[in-house]
Amino acid sequence: MRFILVGTGLMAQEHIRNLVLVPETRVVALVDPEPSSIAWAKESLRTSFGEDAADIPAYADVLSMLAVTEADAVIVASPNYTHHDVLLPLLDTDLHILCEKPLCTTVADAADIVARTDGRKGIFWVGMEYRFMPPVSRFIADVHEGRIGVLKRLALHEHRFPFLAKVGDWNRFNRNTGGTMVEKCCHFFDLMTCIVCANPVSVFCSGAADVNHLDERYDGQAPDIIDNSYTIVDFDNGVRAMLDLCMFAEGADEQEQLVAIGDRAKLEVGIPSGVKVFSPRVPVGEPKAVVRETIEVRDDVLAAGHHHGATYFQLLAFLDAAAGRAPVQVTAADGLLAVKIGTAAEISAREKRMVRLSELDG
Repeated sequence: MRFILVGTGLMAQEHIRNLVLVPETRVVALVDPEPSSIAWAKESLRTSFGEDAADIPAYADVLSMLAVTEADAVIVASPNYTHHDVLLPLLDTDLHILCEKPLCTTVADAADIVARTDGRKGIFWVGMEYRFMPPVSRFIADVHEGRIGVLKRLALHEHRFPFLAKVGDWNRFNRNTGGTMVEKCCHFFDLMTCIVCANPVSVFCSGAADVNHLDERYDGQAPDIIDNSYTIVDFDNGVRAMLDLCMFAEGADEQEQLVAIGDRAKLEVGIPSGVKVFSPRVPVGEPKAVVRETIEVRDDVLAAGHHHGATYFQLLAFLDAAAGRAPVQVTAADGLLAVKIGTAAEISAREKRMVRLSELDG
């Protein structure tokens, strides 16, 4: 499978490290207008694939690359605000496309991409890596198999580090990212819909910028991105889901924690420990019947990225779908829904009110 990388910054480096773990893949072209990012990608490719990889051609834009490049697939890892325009010429080809999250920064742009993917020969996949962390995948399977009974409540927690520095500091402003609830939290809103298997109806978010980036200035402008929030999403099957985000808690033992409670049991999993805890209900006063299991991940896969092996396992699933051996697991429609929930959360946090998803239809 011959891959093109569009956007060669931080996330592209992770994709390079994971592509090298899959022998049947290679990179044949790079696209990025920033010379330092191209140089970084070439060094990573040389280190990962060998000396010849340093000679992989690089282009400043997608159109000039497409005019001279033969390939099978493309990974779009450019800044959020570029996704819509970058995808337009790619969607006119038969290339298999993996577009990093969020699909786009606005609901309108994301909906446009969904419409344009209809009828394409190549698959379209949105990079929602969190589904593919092995401990999370096992957690999702347990819920779907009914191990906790009928799901009633879902709580997702991410206590982590602040946003990292990016080229041009584009990720410090809502206009470029779609807002923290779109940029960062689309992962979790996608997890919610994947786990709950129902339609989100309403969103309430309380969030603000309380600690991070307060003293930073870029051309005299202060960052406006949320750094912590609580978000509640109500689904049409009666399930309530909550996201607890804090981006000034990098000292936490677990970065992510997922908790699902059904009418028969409670299920938890933590990242990076990989410990899954099953706690069935017991009569009051009876001994607990807690079962703990550690979900292991190969060391080389863990070392290849910052998503607990998810980028590697997503790549394998993407290759299976591209080969026709399996369905696309994260569709453009899934990406649009995650953007809609994130956009609703941003509106809710600003306007301090509950937002119905139907408000964003148009």
